[in-house]
Amino acid sequence: MDIHPTAIIADGARLGADVRVGPYCVVGPRVVLGDRCRLHAHVVIDGRTTIGDDCEMYPFSVLGTTPQDKKLSGDSGGTLVVGHSNKFREHVTVHGGTPFGSGVTRLGDHNMLLAGAHVGHDANIGSNIVFTNGAAAAGHALVQDNAVLGAMVGIHQFARVGRLAMIGAGAMVSRDAPPFALVQGDRARLVGLNLVGLKRQGWTVDDVATVKRAYRQLFWRTEPLVERLEGVRTAFGDHPRVREILAFVADSKRGVIRPRGKLEVGPERESVED
Repeated sequence: MDIHPTAIIADGARLGADVRVGPYCVVGPRVVLGDRCRLHAHVVIDGRTTIGDDCEMYPFSVLGTTPQDKKLSGDSGGTLVVGHSNKFREHVTVHGGTPFGSGVTRLGDHNMLLAGAHVGHDANIGSNIVFTNGAAAAGHALVQDNAVLGAMVGIHQFARVGRLAMIGAGAMVSRDAPPFALVQGDRARLVGLNLVGLKRQGWTVDDVATVKRAYRQLFWRTEPLVERLEGVRTAFGDHPRVREILAFVADSKRGVIRPRGKLEVGPERESVED
């Protein structure tokens, strides 16, 4: 263990093997750091925060402090649970949960949060996700595995980003971005599939073609959403990735992002209940 003499480690903090804590870092009394974590200079970790092995926190990143919720009073930060092998670059902020949500903010494994990124209270962030510079997920947001958030992306409270979705830089995501989607714009619009991401994941040509046909029928048609879901289920429902899309859309509470050119068609919020 290597702790710089200017660092402050509160009584009660638990540090794993081979942890390195740099100059002027502050670690609170309820913090648990896994093996081989590295805190560069001026890192603050507080609250009921548990961080897995091999995580790296760069200067001025702040994890586990009291959430930005006006309903809270005093030091009432909730729990933050972080998995293994995550990187938090400069000025990243991640807050714990609140009594008004799940009480826990969660991050999986192998995530990279670039400079200035933010994860709000009660959010659920999967694994292998990239938050590019300035990207932010508000409270209660859900971001599934292998998603990529471009620079300055904003994810609205309670909105969801599906697995392997790519959110273009500057997009304001106020409704759910379905799995495998390419989304961009303000307000964000569906523009196609994340073909580069799917190729990197080793998808076959047939898998991409099937999901592309399902997307076209589900999102680029004008029938009521319930009818489109049933049509896609009938035509492609035996394909596991199509089933994943259908389950994600059917479970939407905020409505799903629409393609470009569909802002004026039907109600602004489209969901299964419409």
